[in-house]
Amino acid sequence: MNITDLKITNLVEYEDQIFSVKEILQPTDDHYYVKIENDFENFTVPAEAIQPILIDENWLEKLGFSKTYSSEQRIRYERPENFIKYDFDLTAKKLLEGLKIYGNSVKCKYIHEVQNIFSSLIGKPIFGGIKKENTALL
Repeated sequence: MNITDLKITNLVEYEDQIFSVKEILQPTDDHYYVKIENDFENFTVPAEAIQPILIDENWLEKLGFSKTYSSEQRIRYERPENFIKYDFDLTAKKLLEGLKIYGNSVKCKYIHEVQNIFSSLIGKPIFGGIKKENTALL
């Protein structure tokens, strides 16, 4: 994972579990380290050891999106804020897939990207943290 993409509270995968980023440590020997935690454990790991979480329908629901449209070509999820949507393009070209903000497409494949965009636009996290039931990979 690219360390410059990470922010505090981003959700990441480490050893088949979901963690929240708590701190990004200055590099030592040109290597970054990240403090991560969930309800069960917390520790510091090399940034290269964590992985992004791919967006899927289950994760969108955990982030407060609801399915509002489904067809053979597209599935749409929307947040309560009427300007933010996520489309899954079911066609081979995947031209329409990604986050939609005020009608503009933003290519996002990972949960931390959605978290970062949302917090930049709204000024607060998309949700407060991970619950115990959300720490298992889907």
